[in-house]
Amino acid sequence: MDKDVYLGAEGFDALESEWNELLHDSDADTIFLTYQWQSTWWHRLGDGSPTLIALREPNGRLLGLAPLYRTLTDEGEWVLNTVGCVDVSDYLDVIARRGHEQAVYSALLDLLEEPQALGFTWDVLDLCNIPQHSATLRLMGPMAAERGYQVANRVQEVCPIIELGADWEEYLAGLPGKERRELRRKLRKASPHAGVEWYIVGPEHDLAAEVDRFLGLMALSHPDKAEFLHAEHRDFMQDIAHIAREAGWLELAFLTVDGEPAASMFDFSYNNRTLLYNSGLDAARYRALSPGIVLSAFLIRHSIEAGREVFDFLRGDEGYKYRLGGVDTTVHELAIRRPA
Repeated sequence: MDKDVYLGAEGFDALESEWNELLHDSDADTIFLTYQWQSTWWHRLGDGSPTLIALREPNGRLLGLAPLYRTLTDEGEWVLNTVGCVDVSDYLDVIARRGHEQAVYSALLDLLEEPQALGFTWDVLDLCNIPQHSATLRLMGPMAAERGYQVANRVQEVCPIIELGADWEEYLAGLPGKERRELRRKLRKASPHAGVEWYIVGPEHDLAAEVDRFLGLMALSHPDKAEFLHAEHRDFMQDIAHIAREAGWLELAFLTVDGEPAASMFDFSYNNRTLLYNSGLDAARYRALSPGIVLSAFLIRHSIEAGREVFDFLRGDEGYKYRLGGVDTTVHELAIRRPA
């Protein structure tokens, strides 16, 4: 298998025309691994030295892609991380064309054993946020161990999901009785008669202003979220919102009370899944209406009506996700360390 190593950010441009086609023909297909997400993350939040490894058939067809970057730790170790790690990209992976996973991982490990071909040395390959079903966990970890590497696979976080059924009533019937009754009560209370409405941002809205409104609610939600929203993260969120809307992936939703924003959800619709990426709410003013729960329920119903298969709450074990029917899946860190 042919191997191309792109050292530097220009590798994103070199691979742009092939990137998403490969991703769509892989089991790793998620918005967080698209060319748009990866290149935007690097532009706004990247640090260290980007290293994009492309693995090809002799005829040039792209079979695998490992988007990595290299950093030097305080302990003097060179670490290869996945582009996008860790905080703002919920699912990441090595991208391998479906049916070629083992060959891709073997070629990648072969290349990593050749410092001259790579153009640098490394100590640890640290792959974050790998979904539990990934072939990278099932195949690449054991393959690396057979070559004498030290391999550690640990659960990083949970990602609760709801497998969506055919209609709203089926969804409600799947909730425990207490949670179903409580959700119905909240939805009755948050009726148009109480001044409650909701909408998804569309082409008629000023997207930059709507994202700013979302970020304001996000900062109100929790001190940790307010701290997270430094200038680089705000710029990243604005960039991603505009890129995702252009691609048809963005669903930025607001719940209003008498025209005032009470809650907002920054969602993506991708690969027949709804991904609840982040949220914000004005709990101090509207706690009695449970605006976060209500807006989540509206979005679940919207997803069912759109025929989607999964509503994914993404990383985190917040209690509301389980009250709405979320069931845990996991994401993992796979660390492959070179022998001393």
